[in-house]
Amino acid sequence: MPAYNAAETVERTYREIPKDIVDEVILVDDCSQDATVEVAKKLGLTTIVHAENRGYGANQKTCYRAALEHGAQIIVMVHPDYQYDPHLILPLCSLLTDGQDDIALGSRILGGDALRGGMPLWKYVSNRFLTFIQNLLLGSKLSEFHTGYRAFRREVLQSLPLDKNSNDFVFDNEILAQIILKNYRVGEISCPAKYFPEASSINLKRSIIYGFGVLKVSLFGLLYRLGLFCPPIFQFSGPQTDTKKF
Repeated sequence: MPAYNAAETVERTYREIPKDIVDEVILVDDCSQDATVEVAKKLGLTTIVHAENRGYGANQKTCYRAALEHGAQIIVMVHPDYQYDPHLILPLCSLLTDGQDDIALGSRILGGDALRGGMPLWKYVSNRFLTFIQNLLLGSKLSEFHTGYRAFRREVLQSLPLDKNSNDFVFDNEILAQIILKNYRVGEISCPAKYFPEASSINLKRSIIYGFGVLKVSLFGLLYRLGLFCPPIFQFSGPQTDTKKF
């Protein structure tokens, strides 16, 4: 759980996590200004606290590093803001445990209910536009690149140069681009999401900055696919099925 000011929702999220299949819940707090840490510790979560606000991407880096150090074979990211349904952890993980996929995404778009679920129209339109461009440039066929509900096999996270990724929101798209360009198998399930005042969200200005960051990552991905340029985030050190020479 990458957390920031989630004191009002973290308990609701945790209570609905299926404890029969989840061995450990790790919460990384990015210097919240509320009681997130106190609530997490009261619930008995493994709690890691950043002494200063480092950003959403940096929070995820700490989350994944901690999960790997604790021996996790499957790592699931679920936001503690109760926007995504924790009950869907089981079907997400099922895509990985049966050997079908290497990463599983909870897509808000697949079911066709994003707008009825409360997603603002401008976010829906930008989501669809960016996803179309990303699929075109990266050679993929995902329904959504912008979900925060993800499950990974251990080997996937170990093979990616995560420390070279952004510490901000565009981290989400950098890691997906890396996964696609390493030819990992990506599965999706339909995941209705909730929108309410306590749910985390970025404002219009940061969304615009994020959008340009996404386009930059996708353009770099195209150049990488064409063998014209290899930015640091695509300099893979582990084995990959499609080796390119530069």
